[in-house]
Amino acid sequence: MAIKFPGTALTVAAALLVLAAGLVVGTGTTADDAYAAGAPTPVTTAPAPAKPAASPVGALFANGSHFCTAGVVHSGAGDLVLTAAHCVRDGMSFAPGYHDGVAPFGMWTVTSVAVADGWTASADPDLDFAFLTVRQAGNPASLESLTGANVLGTNRGFVHRITLTGYPDTSDSPVVCDGNTTRADTYQLRVACPGFPDGTSGGPWVTDGAVIGVIGGYRLGGDSPDVSYSAYFDDDIAKLYASVTG
Repeated sequence: MAIKFPGTALTVAAALLVLAAGLVVGTGTTADDAYAAGAPTPVTTAPAPAKPAASPVGALFANGSHFCTAGVVHSGAGDLVLTAAHCVRDGMSFAPGYHDGVAPFGMWTVTSVAVADGWTASADPDLDFAFLTVRQAGNPASLESLTGANVLGTNRGFVHRITLTGYPDTSDSPVVCDGNTTRADTYQLRVACPGFPDGTSGGPWVTDGAVIGVIGGYRLGGDSPDVSYSAYFDDDIAKLYASVTG
């Protein structure tokens, strides 16, 4: 359900260059270093002969392999992606709509990252979210214009029917589940959805076109592949979003 570690074995590396309001570039890693040593995943980036179906959810790649999940979130520039803060690492790229080893919209390079100051300071699980700005060399179109996007939903409460999507690190296609969220803690959501193991961190929790969570938070998303967690999206993520979008 996430890049998961035992609670007592978690080490957070925060070699971050803080720009302003949580904006960072050239970030260090808080993801599992084991993925960096994994075998590269073959990726086909040739464009489809016809316009591919819009798909705002995709896989995050680094060192040739996918290791987390992310989703396009609406912004004026159309270049913003949302994932879990513990997924942030150097050299990331995003493949929206990734399936069966194919990246129908190509790979998009992450050019900057925004995380909350509280995550940078102490890896607060209630702030386990990050905005990624992306670009694709030679492509004048925005990412959002090609894939569509979910709007950011904040202060929506704890009980929802959601669609949860994530990319297990052992699969080149996503897993999808419809589930009901509940309150797990003061600022934590919980959902029982089977089959969300390592690699699904950052997977968006979507209801009525709004993303209200991403797999992360408590124990980096939980310690069972069948129960996932998310930080509650309140004013903290709204302020971070405003710092990125202006």
